Amino acid sequence: MPDQLIWGIEVFLNGLMAGVLYALVALGFVLIFKASGIFNYAQGVLALFAALTLVGIMEGQVPFAHLINAVFGTDVHHFGWHVPALAAILLTMVVMIALAWVVNKLIFNHLVNQEPIILFMATIGLAYFLEGFGDIMWGADIKTLDVGLPQGINSVIDEFTYNIFDYGFFIDNLDLVATAVAALLVIALVIFAQYTKQGRAMRAVADDHQAALSVGISLNFIWVMVWSLAGFVALVAGIMWGTKSGVQFSLSLIALKALPVLMLGGFTSIPGAIVGGLVIGVGEKLFEFAIGAPYLGGATEIWFAYVLALLFLVFRPQGLFGEKIIERV
Repeated sequence: MPDQLIWGIEVFLNGLMAGVLYALVALGFVLIFKASGIFNYAQGVLALFAALTLVGIMEGQVPFAHLINAVFGTDVHHFGWHVPALAAILLTMVVMIALAWVVNKLIFNHLVNQEPIILFMATIGLAYFLEGFGDIMWGADIKTLDVGLPQGINSVIDEFTYNIFDYGFFIDNLDLVATAVAALLVIALVIFAQYTKQGRAMRAVADDHQAALSVGISLNFIWVMVWSLAGFVALVAGIMWGTKSGVQFSLSLIALKALPVLMLGGFTSIPGAIVGGLVIGVGEKLFEFAIGAPYLGGATEIWFAYVLALLFLVFRPQGLFGEKIIERV
C-alpha cells in the first residue's frame, strides 16, 4: 500500500479523535439552545472555569488567595492537602450546579420572554465575567491537570497497524477515552431529551417561554437543570482539553471551534453535534494533509472549519440534523 494512503488513513483517524473533542464543547451549546432558545456564548468559558475549579480543588488551592493576601497581608496559597480526582470531580460538579442556580437567579429570571438577541448579549457578559472571576479565584498561571486518564500512544493500535502496514499509527489513548465518553454522553442525553418528562418540558420551554409557563412548567427548574447539564458537559470537555493541553485561559477559545460544528450538525440536535464535530475534525486534518501543507503553505486548520460552515449556511442553513423552519407565506 502506498505510503501516502497509509498516512492519509492515520490522519483520518486522528481527525475523528479531534472531532470528538470539538463535539464535547458543542454539546453544551446544543443543550442550552435546545432548552431555552439561548445561544450560550459562555460555554467555552464554562469549560475553562470547570477545569480551573477542578485543578484548584485537587491541589488544595485557597480560592481568591491573591485577593486575600493583598487585603490582609498574608501569604497563604494552599490548604496543605490534596483531594483525590473522583472526589474533586464531584465537588466541582456541585460548584457548577451552584453556578447554574446563581446564573438563573441573577440573570435569566429577569429576561423571561425577551428577544433572543438580548439573551445572547447576556451570555456574552456572563462569559467575560466568568473569565475574570476565574482569574481572581484561581489565578492566571497555566496549570497541569491529571485525573488519571491514560495518555500517550496506544501500543495495541501501534502494534496492530505495524503488522498490517509496516507502519505504526499514532493514536492517543486520551483521544480514545474522549471518544468513549462522548458516545456515552450522547446516548444518555438523547434518552433524557426524548423519553423523560423533564426532557419534554425542556423542549416546550425552548419553543415558547410564556406557553410553557401557562401549562405549569417551572421555568426556573428547567433552566437550572439545563445549565447544570451544560456545566457537566463543560466539566467533561474541560477535563479532556485540560489534560491534553493544560488548563490555561486560551482554553475558552475552543468555543469558537464549536461554532462550525453547530452550523454543520444543527443547533438543536445532540447527535448532530457529534456528527458535525467528526466532519470538522476529519475535514480539517485531511485538507491540511492533502492540500494545505503541500500547496498552501500549511496552517489551513485555523480557517478550514469556518469556510466549510459558511458553505453549509448557504445551502442548508439549519444544518444536517437541525429542525426545518416551516412558515406560512
